[in-house]
Amino acid sequence: MKKLLNTLYVTSEESYLSLDGENIVISDHGHEVGRLPLHNLEEIVSFGYRGTSPALMGACAERNIALCYLSPQGKFLARVSGRVKGNVILREQQYKCFWDDEKSLDVAKNCIIGKIYNARWVLERATRDHSLQVDVEKLKTSSEKLKNSLTYIRNCQSKEQLRGFEGEAAQVYFGVFDELILQQKKDFPFSGRSKRPPLDQVNALLSFVYTLLTNTITSALETVGLDPYVGCLHTERPGRVSLSLDLIEELRPVLADRFVLSLINKKIICKKGFKQKENGAILMDDETRKIVLIEWQNKKKETLTHPFLKEKVEWGMVPYVQAMLLARYLRGDLDTYPPFLWK
Repeated sequence: MKKLLNTLYVTSEESYLSLDGENIVISDHGHEVGRLPLHNLEEIVSFGYRGTSPALMGACAERNIALCYLSPQGKFLARVSGRVKGNVILREQQYKCFWDDEKSLDVAKNCIIGKIYNARWVLERATRDHSLQVDVEKLKTSSEKLKNSLTYIRNCQSKEQLRGFEGEAAQVYFGVFDELILQQKKDFPFSGRSKRPPLDQVNALLSFVYTLLTNTITSALETVGLDPYVGCLHTERPGRVSLSLDLIEELRPVLADRFVLSLINKKIICKKGFKQKENGAILMDDETRKIVLIEWQNKKKETLTHPFLKEKVEWGMVPYVQAMLLARYLRGDLDTYPPFLWK
């Protein structure tokens, strides 16, 4: 089993990354502010614009350390990966499967079944653990609607139908998401999902964490030898990691959404850590972003029993396990792709 290595987040906008021997060196206006050995890194995420030396890029490519560049606000800019892993036969199977309408629909349905199943149990867990703080009847009604959506999805005959059912279920889920905010409710209002741009603090957090999770899934897919740009449900566009966007669906509620809720409900972050731009977009400040990244790394180290493997794994390894299970399905070792079903 692959080991969970470290992800280095470089949050300074003025940082320049270079190589010195076997170390990554972080400089700010020509002054060294930090250095770390490369051997225990699996990924480097930079939030600055100043860039990376060609020598470091070559060393990362040789060691299969992914380099990801985000804007200071957390918007994805670019990704540099090492050598292509796996073999051509696995990728051929991936392309054959995903270009077969029936087979790709089956995989896409399982991803969305995982998403809605997990969203439902996020609501159910809230009614069980916080019955005195939430509107139990409201959450139970939404949970029942999500349960009914699972039946429709299992029986749908096209991706267009699947996208329609998924969209309806997402509206139900986010329609009661505000109920799950138990602390700092006035400081973190939520009336619905807004993406580009995020119009409140909760949406800013969700979009940022979704970007982090998508990047992790992309690394996992590349690690097992799959092409993250060819997916089942999300259409292919230049530069779009369609398969990563497929696999993130089942992990959004249980990993990303619950993580964001914990940041708010445990008062790890507060309202003053956000600022509003002229266009209404809400952005995190540097200190809040650092706090989120530290907590995200800690979350990835927590363990759980994987529902399909029945083995203890770290949360940070779940995307890798799901990518591995998808590869096993494509090789013919599994009859179907088993989504991550949390309860």
